[in-house]
Amino acid sequence: MAIFPRLLFCLIVFCKILAEGGFFSYGLACNWGLQSTHPLPPKIVVKLLKENGFDKVKLFEPEPGPLKALGNSGIQVMVGIPNDFLAPLASSVNFAIEWVTQNISSYVSKYGVDIRYVGVGNEPFLRTYKGEFLQTTLPALENIQAALIKAGLSQQVKITVPLNADVYQTESNLPSGGDFRPDIRDLMINIISFLSTNGAPLTINIYPFLSLYADPHFPVDYAFFSGGNSAPVVDGSVTYTNVFEANFDTLIWALEKNGFSSMPVIVGEVGWPTDGDINANKENARRFNQGLLEHIANGQGTPKRPSPSDIYLFSLLDEDVKSIEPGNFERHWGIFNFDGTIKYHLNFARKGELVAAKGVKYLEQQWCVLAPGASVEDANLPGSLATACSHADCTSLGYGSSCGGLNARDNASYAFNMYYQTADQRTGTCEFSNLAAITKVDPSHGSCRFEIMIDMTMRQPSSEGVPKSGTWTTWSGDAGRLVEFSNQWVSIFLVMLFLPYFVCLF
Repeated sequence: MAIFPRLLFCLIVFCKILAEGGFFSYGLACNWGLQSTHPLPPKIVVKLLKENGFDKVKLFEPEPGPLKALGNSGIQVMVGIPNDFLAPLASSVNFAIEWVTQNISSYVSKYGVDIRYVGVGNEPFLRTYKGEFLQTTLPALENIQAALIKAGLSQQVKITVPLNADVYQTESNLPSGGDFRPDIRDLMINIISFLSTNGAPLTINIYPFLSLYADPHFPVDYAFFSGGNSAPVVDGSVTYTNVFEANFDTLIWALEKNGFSSMPVIVGEVGWPTDGDINANKENARRFNQGLLEHIANGQGTPKRPSPSDIYLFSLLDEDVKSIEPGNFERHWGIFNFDGTIKYHLNFARKGELVAAKGVKYLEQQWCVLAPGASVEDANLPGSLATACSHADCTSLGYGSSCGGLNARDNASYAFNMYYQTADQRTGTCEFSNLAAITKVDPSHGSCRFEIMIDMTMRQPSSEGVPKSGTWTTWSGDAGRLVEFSNQWVSIFLVMLFLPYFVCLF
């Protein structure tokens, strides 16, 4: 007679444990950036995501190719809105309705894209923007919410604002001293209140690497999950061994102090770059990201908020045209190279070792290098190098980077080759005042990789024509979509149905 109530109680407890990540590792999520001269075809990227166990992805803008490829893939999607759209969205609800119709509703209904969030803006309150988006972010958020309601999607698709961690601070250098920046505190409270009213989460980007990059005296080991030899931070009864958890809990304290102790939080970006700075290398990236993956797989939260949050790894792929204003490392955040090849060993709890992209087609195996008879003392060389690196990515040549130890000849060859490859090995792009020549012998040196770009011939070229030395043309296109069916929810239902019985009945 008491079996059914007991079974019902156990089922409720089990569901609670499941929701909090107690039995299943939390979903794998990542950012898919598109600022690349030679992007992988979207269908190859979606297959790469699925084969490596990613079931959530964030796009920074509603690009048609990636969105179509994500249709019926079983992958949940966050679609971002660039900051440039905040002003028109804020000024007109009709503009917001049209934006949602074109970029959300159409992909949900026509292609079966599982869009769960719209990220309104991208770190709009960064101090470097000098208040440019302070007046438009909240009105844009309100109008997008109104548009989602009108489209009948407000229950399925939630709004959020991806923010940098600099929106909060602590005067005591302890998480418990956390509060929002005084200059935006009222605005932050209004935004969080609006999100809370609509059952939406706050999204925050946390970068332990930047703590190390900005402060040469920052304790190196404290940037990693393992802690190492760094002295822990003791905050009352809580001990912090890594900056990620301390940073996140600073936000939780700020939310609690302002009346939002239960506000859901998504970590929108977190990762470690592999090049472009002395601390940006494969060893550090592997150490950090492996610790992060174990943190996610174990369903861990933080001392202040033990239940896990969605964490979006930054990033899936390298992007060779990202702005390097913050630093040369900006183009090297990917756990994969731009072409989907594996950078370093990582173990994913559910999938094991990383799996590289399949079906990638490359340009011919040839490189542009400094000609054997050319001199590094040639008067035309500095200008040629400046031309090459102004139109191609030379960030790996910097101090402490993977190609920072090259000699003068190899340094020139690297720059020439990056230009040549970025220009699709087009005729006339390996000249440089007769200083360059084409070779069939791979000039790569140790950790310094001389690239061969993805073959873009199947994509539609721009109308600007064939690039020559000193000119630049980009290529773009859509490579279709991948359609697959996921049995994930069937498995979860079966486990939910039967496991409580075996666990609790006797």
